[in-house]
Amino acid sequence: MSILAKRKTDDNFEEIPVIDFTDASSSNPVRRMALAERIRDACVNVKNHGIPEDTIADAVEAGKKFFKLPISSKMDLDIHKAKNFKGYTALLGENTDPTGRGDLHEGFDIGWEERESSRSISQDILSRDDSGMSGTNVWPDLPGFKEPVLSYYHSVVQLGLKLFPILALALNLPENFFEDKTTKPAAIMRLLHYPPQSPSMLDNDGSVIGIGAHTDYECFTILWQDAISALQVKNTQGKWIDAIPIPVFNDPPCIPHELIMNLGDQLSRWTNDVFKSTIHRAINKSGQERYSMPLFFGVDYDILLKPIPSCISAEMPAKYEVIAAGEYVKRRLEETYTHSTQK
Repeated sequence: MSILAKRKTDDNFEEIPVIDFTDASSSNPVRRMALAERIRDACVNVKNHGIPEDTIADAVEAGKKFFKLPISSKMDLDIHKAKNFKGYTALLGENTDPTGRGDLHEGFDIGWEERESSRSISQDILSRDDSGMSGTNVWPDLPGFKEPVLSYYHSVVQLGLKLFPILALALNLPENFFEDKTTKPAAIMRLLHYPPQSPSMLDNDGSVIGIGAHTDYECFTILWQDAISALQVKNTQGKWIDAIPIPVFNDPPCIPHELIMNLGDQLSRWTNDVFKSTIHRAINKSGQERYSMPLFFGVDYDILLKPIPSCISAEMPAKYEVIAAGEYVKRRLEETYTHSTQK
């Protein structure tokens, strides 16, 4: 049966499903295929992903320490100073929804960088020219920050690499289809802090929320979020569904261990919308600080996003222009930061 014939037609979900990622490493192809069938959902909770709880907790604490720094120290790393979109984004510094007036969160962005204890990937990756997207990270002068953040980053990258063969199976492709397209870690990770949003701001015109409605730019996103419920996913009926965190209750401070995975634009363009990007937003109405860590995993920046042959037909012709993955991400980021660049 072709991938178009198997295309999922009912995305009118009412809750975010949970999948067990254990079988991603199974030697049994039937188990791997069963996982692939479940991962067709646009957004899923992932358990048993293999990232140690301490690795998550240490990165979270590092992020909290960074966001407590004086604004002058954080602005020394202003993302507008970096051509490769690395560094610090202030409150309202980006605008993901063109109808909004800025996103009420602050962030810190990094890309690929070797850990001091690991040299598994060639150093020329750091200097390659991929539409201006690659290059070195910038780091704060903050003891105990860089190492735990990079440790978590590398753990999620390894998880993402395990996900690509599962996506290939879900598309009726050989499991190694993405292997030669993910040779360079085109993965951007963000540490995000959402301050509490006042009721008066929410009751105004709704044009300023934690992050406006949008889709992510890469193939998929792997997200850790704390126990504060703010993330919402839109189903095909236009209804916003809460992506409620699932905390670990027996280990204060109840840091959730499950991750959320949602699909992004690169995969949507590649599959001609057989896999659709997840429309989502975040509104922090809790009255508390909220923290999250998304990692956006794309294919190598020089790969052309041409529709997979099994995803097009006379009834479903190609919908998107062919574009290099890095150029597409760069365009979307430029659009996101345009309003703050012009201030």
